[in-house]
Amino acid sequence: MTDVKQRLPYGSWDSPVGAEDAARGDVLLEWVGFLGEHVCWTEVLPEEEGRSGLMCRSADGIREVLPAGWDVRTRVIEYGGRPWLALSDRAEDGLVFSNGPDQRVYRWRPGTVPVPLSPAGAWAGELRYADFAVRGDEVWCLRETVTDDTARTAERHLVALPLDGSAAGDPSLVRELAATHHFMTGPRIEPGGDRVAWLGWNHPDMPWDTTDLMVAGIRPDGTLDEATRLLGGDGESVTQADWATDGSGSLYAVSDPDGWWNVHAIDRGGRVRNLCPRPEEFGEALWRIGLRWCLPLRSGSLAVIHGVGERRLGILADGTLMDFDDPATEWHFAATDGRRVAAVSSSPGRRRTVVVADPADGSVEVVRAPAGASFDAYATTPYRRTYAGSGGEPVHAHVYPPYHPGITGPQGELPPWLVFVHGGPTSRTHLVLNQEISYFTSRGIGVLDVQYGGSTGYGRAYRERLRRSWGLTDVSDCATAVRGLIAEGLADPQRVAIRGGSAGGWTAAASIAAEPDLYRAAGIYYPVLDPVSWRDETHDFESRYLDSLIGPWPEAVDQYEKQSPLAGAERIRAPFVLLQGLDDTVCPPAQAERLLQRIDGCTADTAPYHCLTFEGEGHGFRRSATIADSLRAELRLYGRALGFAPAH
Repeated sequence: MTDVKQRLPYGSWDSPVGAEDAARGDVLLEWVGFLGEHVCWTEVLPEEEGRSGLMCRSADGIREVLPAGWDVRTRVIEYGGRPWLALSDRAEDGLVFSNGPDQRVYRWRPGTVPVPLSPAGAWAGELRYADFAVRGDEVWCLRETVTDDTARTAERHLVALPLDGSAAGDPSLVRELAATHHFMTGPRIEPGGDRVAWLGWNHPDMPWDTTDLMVAGIRPDGTLDEATRLLGGDGESVTQADWATDGSGSLYAVSDPDGWWNVHAIDRGGRVRNLCPRPEEFGEALWRIGLRWCLPLRSGSLAVIHGVGERRLGILADGTLMDFDDPATEWHFAATDGRRVAAVSSSPGRRRTVVVADPADGSVEVVRAPAGASFDAYATTPYRRTYAGSGGEPVHAHVYPPYHPGITGPQGELPPWLVFVHGGPTSRTHLVLNQEISYFTSRGIGVLDVQYGGSTGYGRAYRERLRRSWGLTDVSDCATAVRGLIAEGLADPQRVAIRGGSAGGWTAAASIAAEPDLYRAAGIYYPVLDPVSWRDETHDFESRYLDSLIGPWPEAVDQYEKQSPLAGAERIRAPFVLLQGLDDTVCPPAQAERLLQRIDGCTADTAPYHCLTFEGEGHGFRRSATIADSLRAELRLYGRALGFAPAH
């Protein structure tokens, strides 16, 4: 036995973490909830064309709740939303869910085949539903009506569907409740059924810019009184609202009038009180309809998910916040049965796991352990780092050094580094054990995951550093982090590449154009590249996003052209691989094609590129084979460009 590690060139280490393992190892566990005493969740099944199964743990292990083949997924606003809900606290009453292929709402009872509640659209996916609530013999929810499968125009209503299924064959039986805004969340019905609340916003705002918290009385016949705004508007973002469980009529809202998403209580008289004023976030950007971070419990306390650059689970009661004694630093898709809290949790030492937390005794029980083969022994130990920009502004990053338990690099050699750029761009990534990152670090490649200005998790002021400067601030912040890594003596300036998807693909492309001497290669996934055409090509939800990221159209047309990665295409010298789903409605293939056409038309010598397209894939790859093929293509490119020979 020996503890001496073998010395091999960085990037060439033989790792057991294969591309297929990285694709399967971090299966998406989402949309947790309760069905009676059971905790259930949706799980993306890469080997079944990315179908989302509704799963549950039983005495026989993990099993599907519904009969085989059902896809529990909604395409509302393209990014989706909460797709299922138990009809009561009794498991035998079953649940309602949105089915992926036809987007209709179905009701299921144990031992039966699901039956439709919503009518069929003129074509599959015309009518989409999400974020359900039950009132009497109806299920209330958000309905989205889109004009075609590109979802470039759409209307949204709060509607009521009869639970007896009568509306499945008679659309006239669907009751339209409200349509206060172009975008809305689903309804939150007050315990006792007297009032209903929801969030709404209109173009050009995005939900992290300005939203309205709306409340309406419910008449005896189930129709609504005129809705009134209780909170929000004028640059305030309400990202969640839920009623108190004690019958007081109080409404809890996660809002940011002071620059941070804090929890507020609104009493029947409309008085608003910040329950825990702190410079940290108790919510996130509302990219998906129905997300919750503040959960009212029957005890009168609140389960809250909070932090700066991370999220921990705590209990807020009488102004005191007490966190669970649990190592998880990220909690997602939280739900409650009034007593317990179920969620997907993760940490730097643990991949995504479904857990249930009990405030009564502080316990956290694992319900669904991380999926796939475990290569956790090959995971690096990441850490947070904040660099200073040219003006002294902070630039946050997660640093994942190369690591292999049996191999290290030669003395005097610095490893290659890969900059990860997250999408959104109003989003963030999580400092957690991630098998895709391990795919690179276990081969001797460092990963620098930059939370550039515009990222969530650090307050509104940090988010708005990207306002009207997309393609500038993000590019500059990534370069700041790289140069900080080089200054610390951790990175070789000749061995740095960059990769990103969606908005991260924009930044990766813009970076190799703006910093040709800093980056030697790039991996570009389903990118936004031409903002002028993207405004008309993308889906409704993001069609006015660029008003805040670049400027109002058409007044800022010059900025659209200047800030586009296409403007610097002739300066690109770094080789890149471009990966695109052909069914992408968020960043259509035409976006990628424009960059390639621009490069092909340049008279100067430009870098070689390789383009891979995938039929049946949309925005964000779901199939195991697609993800694995993409990772292998990246690794081959980085080996050639950064001077190492991958082991396999």
